[in-house]
Amino acid sequence: MINPNLTLAFENCKLEKRPALLTYIVAGDKNKNMTLNILKNISAYVDICEIGIPHNTPVADGKQIQDSSYRALKSGIKLNDVFEIVKNFKKADSTKPTILMSYFNQILQCGENNFLKKCKSVGVDGLIVVDLPFPENKQFADKCKKHHISFVQLIAPTTSDERMKQIVKHSHDMIYYISMLSTTGGKLKVTPQKILNNYFKIKKINKEKNIVIGFGITEKTIKSLRRADGLVVGSQLCKGITDSLKSNKSPVKTLTKIVKSLRSKIQ
Repeated sequence: MINPNLTLAFENCKLEKRPALLTYIVAGDKNKNMTLNILKNISAYVDICEIGIPHNTPVADGKQIQDSSYRALKSGIKLNDVFEIVKNFKKADSTKPTILMSYFNQILQCGENNFLKKCKSVGVDGLIVVDLPFPENKQFADKCKKHHISFVQLIAPTTSDERMKQIVKHSHDMIYYISMLSTTGGKLKVTPQKILNNYFKIKKINKEKNIVIGFGITEKTIKSLRRADGLVVGSQLCKGITDSLKSNKSPVKTLTKIVKSLRSKIQ
């Protein structure tokens, strides 16, 4: 166990016989206050909150998350603002696990040790670094471990069996299975059963490791994948912000409604 908050979140969900619900939004979309208000309002229905650090050249994100990042960057969001959002959210909900999603150059610009110290000081529980794959991430993952921050390893449908075993062996509290070969926000290109078959293939290697599924998870698909340890919804929420802003509606109310619906489908 690297991070007790993450471990406890998954344990509680298993006691309730349901998957953990993980939500993703971009920090600073449309501004710091809105991000904080969204997190505070949806946290009652969410088990783990993923918060994206906005980036101008994302390699894994589709249109919806790119739009969110653009709005955040346009508003002038900086890395220290992201840490401030997490810090203030943790003041409101200290035990809710938070995972930052980043690209490695953002961490390098800050300095690895300095970045991790800041994460620890504001209460970050885990990190996803999209462009730092295994085994290149082993050294940084060990640094995360020393700070009791869980480094989340990624596994894709194309990951070989031998590589998969190594990734699971070196993983911390959570593994992220990418459901399909696509950027975020795309429609599911494979059947839920195929995704679950791959999920159980990973699970068979080590039943104790928590595996979440992301990419293509929406209100329409979440119920069919509820046998997983956790399910990640991101693009639908970013789209919810976009649509709300275009129609002059409250993004906070819109996302709270979406998240409540998502939670009801996995109970």
